[in-house]
Amino acid sequence: MSLKKTVMQQGMKLMSDPRMLKLMQDERFMKLVMSAMSMPGKLQTFTEAQRETFAKNMGVATEREVHELRRTVRALEEEVGELRRRLEGGEGRR
Repeated sequence: MSLKKTVMQQGMKLMSDPRMLKLMQDERFMKLVMSAMSMPGKLQTFTEAQRETFAKNMGVATEREVHELRRTVRALEEEVGELRRRLEGGEGRR
């Protein structure tokens, strides 16, 4: 049996327990569950912010900044290529 199936079966067993149903009706418990579920997203946001602050303090570019610079360079290279094609095409007609 796979781990996923085992976890699902145990979860279903737990959810049918009357004590668990009573606990699920407690607003404080549900707030705790919701906080726990949102924790990974908050942790990721926090670490990204810390990484950007560290990079800024060290004077290096962040991953996002490098990505944006690469995209800008690619767009400029395409524009230069287009201008060259136009220039070469115009010179051939004279």
